[in-house]
Amino acid sequence: MECQEENQIEFEDDESLTQNEWKQEQGKGEEEDREMMVDGGLEDWNEFISTGPSMGEEEKEEVVTECRPGEPVTPQQVLQLNCYTKDYLCLPEDNIYNINFSRFKIRDLDSGAVILDIKKQQPTEIQDIIDCDPNRFIQYYFSPAFLALREIGATVEFTVGSRALNHFRLIERHFFRNLNLKTFDFEIGFCIPHSRNTCEHIYCLPDLEPHIVEDMIANPFETRSDSFYFVNNRLIMHHKAEYSFAAQTEANSGNNMDSVG
Repeated sequence: MECQEENQIEFEDDESLTQNEWKQEQGKGEEEDREMMVDGGLEDWNEFISTGPSMGEEEKEEVVTECRPGEPVTPQQVLQLNCYTKDYLCLPEDNIYNINFSRFKIRDLDSGAVILDIKKQQPTEIQDIIDCDPNRFIQYYFSPAFLALREIGATVEFTVGSRALNHFRLIERHFFRNLNLKTFDFEIGFCIPHSRNTCEHIYCLPDLEPHIVEDMIANPFETRSDSFYFVNNRLIMHHKAEYSFAAQTEANSGNNMDSVG
């Protein structure tokens, strides 16, 4: 049974505006790219949980097999890609909202065990500078037991620059070779400018045939994923990952790269 999505946002600073108050104050007719500043300071934290795929509009576009870099990319297009992408579908400088990831943690929801916890040092003051050379690719090393898990929680922490995020959305496509294992669609929602945020996505992992599991274990890094980040249906970030589920050795047990997102 698919998880149902729930978004919960809290502002810890008493002077910060709530999501509704912020939207009412700014007005519904403001342009997407207008810079907005928050009165609550630079250390606000938004905390929210995405617990399953969002219920979006019905997709009626033609099936897309490939998107070309530089062309406008829509959520509908990436939802219909039938394989792992060869190229990045946007540029690092397309992240005009200056979203920077500082932590990525994975935990097993049944046992509570932390499987992975990667942190990146961040300055105390939120920097409103576009990072044109981010780590957009990462290789993960997991044990074969990972494929037996049923639900995991993936927590990300990130900062936002001087522009508010409206309809912040993450779409992940996971493939083994050309087999689509599962698609995850999370509506993160609204983030105020100059904020620090933490979000946990709940993944209901797919039931896989035994022979597919065996092939995934026997063929490291042929399991791959594309992560597409949208703001107001505009693609602003594209990250890629490869996964190994082979028995870990001392050589690869510490090789998860110091990258987040």
